[in-house]
Amino acid sequence: MRTELSLSDEWETPQWLFEELDSEFHFTLDVCATSVNTKCTNFIESDSLDKVWLGVCWMNPPYGRKIGLWIEKAYNAARDGAIVVCLLPSRTDTRWWHDFVMKSKDIRFIKGRLKFGDATNSAPFPS
Repeated sequence: MRTELSLSDEWETPQWLFEELDSEFHFTLDVCATSVNTKCTNFIESDSLDKVWLGVCWMNPPYGRKIGLWIEKAYNAARDGAIVVCLLPSRTDTRWWHDFVMKSKDIRFIKGRLKFGDATNSAPFPS
């Protein structure tokens, strides 16, 4: 859980948003989770970049400098047969956005800005 948004690159998924997407996709694996913030019964707690992602995966990656690695992993897992739904900052000016996100079958933009975890203020970026 976050009290100061700038102290971490982890942004806890709003429960209402996860439930809405889960009712559509029926997630089987949370690929970027800890035992404290997982949204699925099955999750990968350690760095899952070197793990195989199968099934219907939920991904809310760390939003730091390594985000491009997570997006590339999601793209490759989807090419290998997984369904990967990602909650991402809308950073349309980045290389990872153009190399991987723009090749997705479905891109959805969230109206307004999300409040992550127990934050009192909205995120400083769109999703």
